[in-house]
Amino acid sequence: ARTPSAAAEPSPAPPAGSAGTYKSGAELMEILKKNTSPTGEMTTSAVSNTDQYRVNIVHRVKPAGAIAHPGNTELHYIIEGSGTVVTGGTIKRPAAGSNQLASIEGGTTKHVTKGDVVIVPENSAHWYKDIEGQITYLEVRWLAPAKK
Repeated sequence: ARTPSAAAEPSPAPPAGSAGTYKSGAELMEILKKNTSPTGEMTTSAVSNTDQYRVNIVHRVKPAGAIAHPGNTELHYIIEGSGTVVTGGTIKRPAAGSNQLASIEGGTTKHVTKGDVVIVPENSAHWYKDIEGQITYLEVRWLAPAKK
């Protein structure tokens, strides 16, 4: 997968009282267009990434394996396309040497389309099981508050 933003070190979060980050819809689409893989693989395009949060545009044309992010909560806002997302449950890893993807057992399955929002709590499994043509979403990932 072509993920130019993934290799870059995130910058420190802006100090309190700093101006917010603004990106127009046109700017977001330009970021995606600039980073879209010519082979059609998954693309992650950085919008604003710090050591406290990550904002990316993710474009998928096929499913990827189930994952979970320790310590991070995520929000996915579907910009275009549709598919089936599974959240929660337990990640099931395929046998060594298998061509299968990691999947989820016992999760909740939902069909998502343009305008929908998915919130994935910290450490929770999530998986775009099926993609209907393509799906593009704004991904916002932030550190979950420390538990007391």
